[in-house]
Amino acid sequence: MSALRPPAGEIFGHPKGLFLLFGTEMWERMSYYGMRGIFVFYLSTIATAGVMGWDMAYFGIDGAAANAADEYQKALQSNAISILGTYAMLVYLTPVIGGWMADNVWGQRKSIIVGGVLMMLGQFALGTPHEYIEGMEPIFFWVGLGLLILGNGFFKPNISTMVGDLYEDGDNRRDAAFTIFYMGINLGSILGYMVVGTIGEKIDYQYGFLTAGVGMLLGVILQLATSKRYLGDIGIEPSAKQSSGDVAASNAPLTTEERDRVKVILIMSFFTVIFWAGFEQAAGSMNLFAKHNTDLVIFGWEMPASWLQTVNPLFIIIMAPIFAATWLKMGEAEPNSPKKFALGMFFLGLGFASMVGAALQIGDDTNIKAHIMWLVMAYVFHTMGELCLSPIGLSMVSKLAPLKYASLLMGMWFFFAGFGNKLAALIGQQVGGAGPLATFGGVAIMAFIAGICLWLLSDKLVDWMHGAEDNKPQTMDQKIEEEASISNHS
Repeated sequence: MSALRPPAGEIFGHPKGLFLLFGTEMWERMSYYGMRGIFVFYLSTIATAGVMGWDMAYFGIDGAAANAADEYQKALQSNAISILGTYAMLVYLTPVIGGWMADNVWGQRKSIIVGGVLMMLGQFALGTPHEYIEGMEPIFFWVGLGLLILGNGFFKPNISTMVGDLYEDGDNRRDAAFTIFYMGINLGSILGYMVVGTIGEKIDYQYGFLTAGVGMLLGVILQLATSKRYLGDIGIEPSAKQSSGDVAASNAPLTTEERDRVKVILIMSFFTVIFWAGFEQAAGSMNLFAKHNTDLVIFGWEMPASWLQTVNPLFIIIMAPIFAATWLKMGEAEPNSPKKFALGMFFLGLGFASMVGAALQIGDDTNIKAHIMWLVMAYVFHTMGELCLSPIGLSMVSKLAPLKYASLLMGMWFFFAGFGNKLAALIGQQVGGAGPLATFGGVAIMAFIAGICLWLLSDKLVDWMHGAEDNKPQTMDQKIEEEASISNHS
């Protein structure tokens, strides 16, 4: 890392700058996940459709037909899921641009501020009440989404890097620091679902977006007001302008070992597409199922549907140390990376088996609501799958990618994750046509088949890694940091 150091000063044995970054990221995640929790609800309302110009004619529905109202509602939900999928895909692609800008032009600190301001403006654009922008609602909506996508690209890839820069090479506090940081991410997402979700569903969706914007504003103010004091010179200067000077190595063709490792990255990336295509139903089809087909009434009070989204971050906090301890206790019997990927697929399949149970409970009777525990179980299984699959992903790329293609292959990893989000939308749209039973059942079968295939391929994939699989975390702090790291790219 750079010789530049932040000013002295610690809290609980860690640099004060860690808790500044913790707070900044917590507010950003509150904004991002809060908006995500109510997005499809907002887009699938008749009121939003009216101001956006999405009438029955827009979807080719005959308004005089007996089932026109039902078809219209299904079309609005399908349209909402499609827009969410495209948004989520682009959110994963723009960090490649944002990372390059930080490394070569702005530095990390400026990129974070620019990203935060853009996201704040994006939330405010989405949340501007319709009565103040009559006739301009579509412009404000699309501009708001564009600002959120660009802002995320500048923010997402840079703040985590700065956490590592707070510590000298070899400092054994670094693993614990990342665990603390990732807990901030999960707390922010819980806060977003609880606060933004409640305001959005119980008062007005646009007030929910405005609240998310205020959360991002707090993160920007925190960074501007205290970064100079607690971060010193860290993150100011672009870092990627330095050249290794090894021109011969950069021009050399890939060795057989390097080509094998690239094959592993591409094959594992393909399976992540399948995983995220199922997992990301959470914000789309499963969120709508929770809203319209699940009994959310508890002791006479109806819980906001978006609150169910808190199950994932809450159980990450609870289960990450458990998974870390389990892997550590298994020792030599610990599954290799591809087998952990396969276990992730199996848990994903079990989650959708639970959703099949929910679909069977309601059947074709629109008056019957599924029990909330079906969805809670589904989210818990999905979290277990995420803990098996996602933590090793970026670590695997960093270990296997040839040096001269490291950035390209990391970008490809994000590209596959983004494609998985778009595929999730295409699958989620089938709920309105094929129905929840067929759609959720199909995803469960797809996940189980993918898991079996990956398990059978695992030994060959490990061979192609040529020893990189042997470099695993060996301490509890390292294990927990690996498990918790999933939150940074979800």
